[in-house]
Amino acid sequence: MRIIKYIFLLVVLAVIAVSVYVATQKGDFDVSRSTIIDVPKSVVFNYINDYKNWEDWGSWKEDDPGMRFTYPDITVGKGAYYSWSGTTESGKMTTLFVKENDSIAQKVIYSGNESTASITFKDTLGKTKVIWRSKGSVAFMAKIYATFSGGVNAMMENMQERSLNNLNKVITREINTFDVKVNGISQKNGTFYVKQSTTCSTSDVQNHLLTMLPKLINFFKKNNIPMNGSPFVKYESIDNVNNIVTFSVCIPMREEVFIADGSDISVGFLDSFSALKTTLTGDYSHRSDARKKAVEYLQLNHIEENTALPKIDVYVKSASDIRYPSKWVTEILIPVRTVAAVVKPTSVVPIAPIAPSQQ
Repeated sequence: MRIIKYIFLLVVLAVIAVSVYVATQKGDFDVSRSTIIDVPKSVVFNYINDYKNWEDWGSWKEDDPGMRFTYPDITVGKGAYYSWSGTTESGKMTTLFVKENDSIAQKVIYSGNESTASITFKDTLGKTKVIWRSKGSVAFMAKIYATFSGGVNAMMENMQERSLNNLNKVITREINTFDVKVNGISQKNGTFYVKQSTTCSTSDVQNHLLTMLPKLINFFKKNNIPMNGSPFVKYESIDNVNNIVTFSVCIPMREEVFIADGSDISVGFLDSFSALKTTLTGDYSHRSDARKKAVEYLQLNHIEENTALPKIDVYVKSASDIRYPSKWVTEILIPVRTVAAVVKPTSVVPIAPIAPSQQ
């Protein structure tokens, strides 16, 4: 009996000793890791800037396969966030600052701890160097694990290293997996649509698109406006000399609605027209490849492009529908000079004005 008491006392003393030792260990960390990805910088930036992609490469899901992720309507850009809940911890990551194609600053809250992070993107001969820095502290339980894993810095460096390796594999596979098919001449039917327009450099079109499309979809949901087909982008003007593009993100609807004055959202009508349809399955960054094949088809078949009409990209499956870029489906429509009847709805049912505060 006395031996059992001695053993119990020794165990208690050992626990106390370990607790004291762990409590005196440094809980702060400031770590940085990097990787080079064989994908253009703007593509890597767009992928990381969308939180819906993070669960596919973050090492924390590997450590806790049952972890669940929650996303708001907007997961891209400043103010975007996502949260997670696992068996041992829960947390939330929020974007504080974004400089397009350059850097992202974040705040991370996990199990009562708070830290900051920054991700920087640099060109390296057509490839992209991603530098991920994290700074903060961990609680007592995490310090216990870190104590037997080489310290807090080593633990965080290991997390970053594994995550960046995963990112490299996932993004290289997802971005470089694509297919282009020229479908031939088709008819684009006329429709009313709600649109939001912007002007930017050619290289920033995708950045704006990834932000604007979810907001416009959310506008439809909040105002209970039924969609009448897939969203599309209408290229209003393209300045190839200065690489400036004015485009509108549009969502078709069954009937015309009235938008209050002063709103950055407006209503338009797309006349029906004939177009060469080319289907791109994969990331938007391959649009230039798809358009090149489409132009080659027009030239080979002596079909004249109708430059008086705007080019249109129809987002059949987009980032709003599915996380994986390799499964996005975009129909690229180039208007051609083929006679087509213009058909408009025979009646218009007005909907009550939408105040700017409802957007």
